[in-house]
Amino acid sequence: MTLKNVCVAVTGASGAVYTLRLLEVLLATGHDVHLSISPSGAQVIAEEMDLHVDLNDFSPADLMLHDVTNASDSKIKLLQASAGIGTADSNVLSVDAGRVGDLHYHRYDDFSSPIASGSFLTEGMVIAPCSGTTLSNIARGGASNLIQRAAEVHLKERRKLILVPRETPLSLPHIDNMRLATQAGAVVLPAAPGWYHGVTTLRDLVDFMVGRICDQLGIDNCLIKRWGEGE
Repeated sequence: MTLKNVCVAVTGASGAVYTLRLLEVLLATGHDVHLSISPSGAQVIAEEMDLHVDLNDFSPADLMLHDVTNASDSKIKLLQASAGIGTADSNVLSVDAGRVGDLHYHRYDDFSSPIASGSFLTEGMVIAPCSGTTLSNIARGGASNLIQRAAEVHLKERRKLILVPRETPLSLPHIDNMRLATQAGAVVLPAAPGWYHGVTTLRDLVDFMVGRICDQLGIDNCLIKRWGEGE
């Protein structure tokens, strides 16, 4: 069976909920996730989600993902219900996922990590949320940690790199860095959820963003009602 590796990184911008939901969906859809979290990213997770991540001794339980990676029946059933997986009326997938993916953690300053090399194959990388500093370093080729190095690798290998900034208003340097990153081959996907898909809960807004990220990765999903559906 071919492994489906996806890199996911968390940096110090608002929007940790998008990352946690993305991790749930990627694991549930059979993808092996290679996760890295910056110190600022861990701080945002603590402030926004009240989850405390130990960057030196990480456990999936830090992000309430322990049972997902272990395929615990209780957690998987809960995930299936919340994500719409395996239900009669809703599904995040267009096809059967089969296995539950594995979560692999890489410390943000470990340049010996496999994801620092282009020889390690992935289907793409997502940085969500992507801080302004991370965006700048990627756009200008100045990697100072593993997250930025892995992003450089995806650019040089011409693999999908999805940057999810969450900042407003935008300064001219922000805009210039987005332009440079786009010219280098990245996809800049701002955390700006739409409201046209029948929004009734916060989960609908979160799933809009996660669905668009999955679309960019080529992952079949039914996380949102698409424009024109049901008419």
